[in-house]
Amino acid sequence: MTENEIIDRETYRKIKKMNRNELTKFILRYGTELTGNEERIIDLSQLQSELGNIKGIGEKRLEEIMTVIEKFLNI
Repeated sequence: MTENEIIDRETYRKIKKMNRNELTKFILRYGTELTGNEERIIDLSQLQSELGNIKGIGEKRLEEIMTVIEKFLNI
């Protein structure tokens, strides 16, 4: 890795194959390491899974809820 590279080639290839949720999770996990910011990290895929387990919340409603959460988190 050269001086100006932030990520190596292998990591770049993995990122290219990620879907939206995986990329968001990756950024939230590793972004704090790059900035040195120690804020609490929210695992959106785990949050979505937990919300999906609530009785009465179907797939369509869950998508709406996740959209609001992502908007609130500026993702």
